[in-house]
Amino acid sequence: LCFLVFCFDYFRMWSEHLRPCVTMAYRGRVPLVLLACGSFNPITNQHMRLFELARDHMHQTGHYEVIGGIVSPVSDKYGKKGLVSATHRVAMTHLALRTSDWIRADSWESEQPQWITTVTTLRQHYNRLLNWHQSQVSLNDMSKVKKHNNKFPAARNRIDTPELKLLCGADFLETFKIPHLWREDHLEEIVSKFGLVCVSRGERDSGRFIHESDTLTRYKNNIFLVREWIQNEISSTEIRRAIQRGQSVKYLLPDSVIEYIKEHNLYTLENEQKYAD
Repeated sequence: LCFLVFCFDYFRMWSEHLRPCVTMAYRGRVPLVLLACGSFNPITNQHMRLFELARDHMHQTGHYEVIGGIVSPVSDKYGKKGLVSATHRVAMTHLALRTSDWIRADSWESEQPQWITTVTTLRQHYNRLLNWHQSQVSLNDMSKVKKHNNKFPAARNRIDTPELKLLCGADFLETFKIPHLWREDHLEEIVSKFGLVCVSRGERDSGRFIHESDTLTRYKNNIFLVREWIQNEISSTEIRRAIQRGQSVKYLLPDSVIEYIKEHNLYTLENEQKYAD
């Protein structure tokens, strides 16, 4: 029963988020959902800006229509120094995304009792997306049945199967060349089955990272490079340092996130020491 309730709530949530985009998405373009994984400690305006840049770029390809975005904070078991509780990070992400009509926060990864790999998170969300898609296909078929005097349609509808791609920055792409950091089979599955949308900032040359990796080069057609021409190097690390020193971070974070940080006394010197290990 709990599982059925979960499925119902999940499908309802997806339908509410994607309904405004679905009409456009199914007019000859492949529907696409963007997934960003990370600490989000805390989530910044730059994190959300990446989604907007990526959506514009994918629309301009003429092949995709972005129908949704997912922000997936890591679990506490990730073990990164200064990582505050996932409860706080997810709450701040929800607050930051209240003004977005297409990006949402998801707590599944953060709720896992152990750290899980990026490819595992991708598989989870892709399976959810396929289930949601199948529910939409079924509803469409039922509509056709009623429309054709209860005669089952001769062919299924032409709604395209949605795709899921990992949204990342150039610094993330650079980690693929660090020896023993990534399992080769995981890396290949990420770029071959799902694909990457990589937003580069500053002087990083994302094309060079692809060139230096045989795996990335082999699937380069499934890697989309997005250039951010408006430089805005907002760093979560520097934001935490500024808060710790009592400096203003207004306009770097949504006001709702700043208020949450103050209310829960996050990123103070005492708090940083608490999460230092």
